[in-house]
Amino acid sequence: MTKIITRSLVALAVSSAFLLTACQNSDKAETSITEPPVEAIDFSIPYERYTLDNGLTVILHQDKSDPIVALATVFHVGSSREEPGKTGFAHFFEHMAFNNSENVPMGANRKMIGELGGTRNGGTWNDGTIYYEVVPKDAFEKLLWIDSDRMGYMINTVTKDALEREKQVVKNEKRQRVDNRPYGHTGSVISSNLYPEDHPYNWSVIGSLEDLQNATLEDVKKFYAKYYGPNNATLVIAGDIEFDETKELVEKWFGEIGKGQPVLDLEPRPVELEQTISLSHEDNFAKLPEVRMVFPTVEEYHKDSYALNALGEILAQGKRAPLYKVIVEEKKLAPGASAYNSSREIAGEFTIRVRANAGTDLDLVKAAIEEALAKFETEGFSEKDLLQIKARQETQFYNGISSVLNKAFNLASYNEFAGSPDFLKQDIASIKAVTKQDIIDVYNKYIKGQHYVMTSFVPKGQLKLAVDGSKDAGVVEEKIVQGAEKDIVVKDEGDYPKTKTSFPRNEPPLGKTPLLTPPQVWDHQLDNGLRVLGIEQNELPLVQFTLRIEGGHYLERPEKSGVAYILSELMMEGTRDKTPEELEDAIGLLGAGINVEAGDEDITISANTLARNYDKTLSLVEEILLEPRFDPAEFERIKKRLLTRLKQQEGDAPAIASTVSRKMLYGDEHILGIPASGTIETVSAITLDDVKAFYNKNVSPTVSAFHVAGDISQSEVIRSLQRLTTSWDAKQVEWPEYKAKTADEQSQLYFIDVPGAKQSVIIGGQLTFPGASGDYNNLVYANDRLGAGSSARLFQLLRIEKGYTYGAYSYILRRESMSALMAQTSVRANVTKESLDLLTNEIEQYKDTFTQDDFATTQNIVIKRQTREFETLGSLLGVLEDISRFDLPLDYLEHEQQELSNLELSDFKQTIQQYMNPKRMDYLVVGDAKTQLERLGELGLGKPIQLDIKGNQINN
Repeated sequence: MTKIITRSLVALAVSSAFLLTACQNSDKAETSITEPPVEAIDFSIPYERYTLDNGLTVILHQDKSDPIVALATVFHVGSSREEPGKTGFAHFFEHMAFNNSENVPMGANRKMIGELGGTRNGGTWNDGTIYYEVVPKDAFEKLLWIDSDRMGYMINTVTKDALEREKQVVKNEKRQRVDNRPYGHTGSVISSNLYPEDHPYNWSVIGSLEDLQNATLEDVKKFYAKYYGPNNATLVIAGDIEFDETKELVEKWFGEIGKGQPVLDLEPRPVELEQTISLSHEDNFAKLPEVRMVFPTVEEYHKDSYALNALGEILAQGKRAPLYKVIVEEKKLAPGASAYNSSREIAGEFTIRVRANAGTDLDLVKAAIEEALAKFETEGFSEKDLLQIKARQETQFYNGISSVLNKAFNLASYNEFAGSPDFLKQDIASIKAVTKQDIIDVYNKYIKGQHYVMTSFVPKGQLKLAVDGSKDAGVVEEKIVQGAEKDIVVKDEGDYPKTKTSFPRNEPPLGKTPLLTPPQVWDHQLDNGLRVLGIEQNELPLVQFTLRIEGGHYLERPEKSGVAYILSELMMEGTRDKTPEELEDAIGLLGAGINVEAGDEDITISANTLARNYDKTLSLVEEILLEPRFDPAEFERIKKRLLTRLKQQEGDAPAIASTVSRKMLYGDEHILGIPASGTIETVSAITLDDVKAFYNKNVSPTVSAFHVAGDISQSEVIRSLQRLTTSWDAKQVEWPEYKAKTADEQSQLYFIDVPGAKQSVIIGGQLTFPGASGDYNNLVYANDRLGAGSSARLFQLLRIEKGYTYGAYSYILRRESMSALMAQTSVRANVTKESLDLLTNEIEQYKDTFTQDDFATTQNIVIKRQTREFETLGSLLGVLEDISRFDLPLDYLEHEQQELSNLELSDFKQTIQQYMNPKRMDYLVVGDAKTQLERLGELGLGKPIQLDIKGNQINN
């Protein structure tokens, strides 16, 4: 699988640590500063950098904390290197590069890494392309073989058939990400109007379907020759490596790749608008009106970009942020507002976005934005706001380098786009140097009184909600025509010219099997019944912890579904002694992150903090848990926001499928047949008293567990929990009983009409057993070769072989009460019938086609995969949560390895026969009824039962 990503997602650690965008929280009040400013982080990622004779920059970083190795290869080529009429080439080429090369067989790139226990992917953005993998260290040389062959020896294998097949995959990705989603076209509308036609940012990364369809084999080869030389790339290898040995291997596999054409850096090219441009579009899938105002700004690393990043947070985030204050609190036009700067290699843009409440006139929203900006101009903001931003940086920095892959992203990104991995320090210094005056200056320079591009995307038939005077955006919708695409079979015939090399580039053997040491888990129970589990890990000065309270949605009355969800949101809106603003202040000054979430069977409070701030962070969590404020105004705002979100989901086919598939699985009488967030009807009926009653009845230490991982000892944790021991009273929680739906002997096929859908969402599901069942692991193992990733059969069949989809998977939805086997894909509309037929046939034949080789492959994958499961604090918390949630022994990971080693092929086949029967699965298709409904009746699954978007049967 590949994906379109942004520059900030490539430098994942950089973005999470330093790009101060609208995703963070801040407060705007002038209050006393009780915490000293965080000093500049004196930290670097140690590395060695050198250059091969062919120009490839290689960066090595050693990290022996886990027996894994990560590779990240960044090519300095994205959509900005394309030209009008030939857009989408960079992203399309990324797809092609995953197929095969001269010495690596077709499909091996996608299949082999997963089967070696690793993970892989790639991404394209405006300015670059990245390929990345993480594998157990014994597969390191195999990874060098695969990656070097892709870099130097793949273009001769690109055939016309391969080209045409991959076009269908990329088209499916565009339909899934853009054409079939609410507001999907907004980005391309803004880009094409903000930037001149000859500007490299004028078109979207995925490009146009017309350009893609017209791409020729010669076009692709020219693009490769121009931009894919090793001299236009940075290769980072990070993890459990030895430098001398690694250098020899890099020279062996990459050293004789031919040098490419010289590629000049693009010069910064920020733009100016001569007038404000206002555009509108009636969105077939949107249910809410949305307005965006986009101002041109500057390129990344420009001095002003740092202040613009901070400006976005100050304008939109926090209870006193002007956009929030005016739009959400005072005028109640929307549940939220966002503002953020996005600076890329040669230009940037500052966006203000508001998705308004249903039926809201966007002229009112535009006026409210202008009023909020005027408020910012007159009232300003405090030094404390900057302090909170900087306090978070240190915590987020360490989180951003918690994995070897993130370290590789950092090193590669800084080297390729800033000239050196050491630019990390300058980047931090620039962020910390931002002053109040800098932020005021960039506001006056780039926002106040400046022209912008404005989009009004409104639901179909509600053009009157668009901003007055806006012109039609000119969005061209693709028409899906039955039989328009031909099925293409791509054969790995090998009849292409082979490049001469100094040694046979055959697949290297695996290295020595890495030793796997599961983490040591400690376990303790407090006097009030709260169970405490922990793992001490001292790699970074961080602590993460979760308090998981059993129940959640499962304990709600069905007619009041959504109560737990609203409670989880409301718990973050102040405490008995702290207003919502004061709580935000307290969290922000610690640089911590605290979240409360409600799920099907729990409510979880999670926290992420520097080790030195653990006690203070825990104190805030205790206050949130034990002293909720239950603010009436915040309750009404949260409820309205949830209703707005539920309304929007009515136009999103994947969201509709997810919601209704629950009802299909569990039936009308089971609470899990209703989403944890509730429905419009159930949420509308919830009162603040309902939320208080749920809290008083169901939040108890007797059904809770505290999990902690990081730089803290067991004794320190137990000492810190004294208040929870004495102040959190135990209570008896009553558990309702629900009868799971009985599986029919004959599949049912359901259909929901989304008129004009470019894709059909297909979901199959079958209930299995409670999550703690001893059969759970066996079913996970048995499913691996069917649908657990890109190397599995569903993906290989529906995407690689047929080109019908962007991805196809099966998985086990693990729930304590009753789990389910699920299969899911989104396919282009005109192959809906064919795709469902292939999916059901593949599952039906699975038991008979599952071989001894599949069995051996699965054993290897599962065992090797565990080398990557203890790397981050988040993954360690996952281990602890599984132990408490499903009552597993502390050393369950070792037991599972032994259990897997003792299984035989017959055990797998028995599990498949028992739990993977397509004739007992029900299927749901969400798509365009006009073109697809009648065809589905030919499958032998009976006449499709038509449902509305809420899962109610339609008489037809």
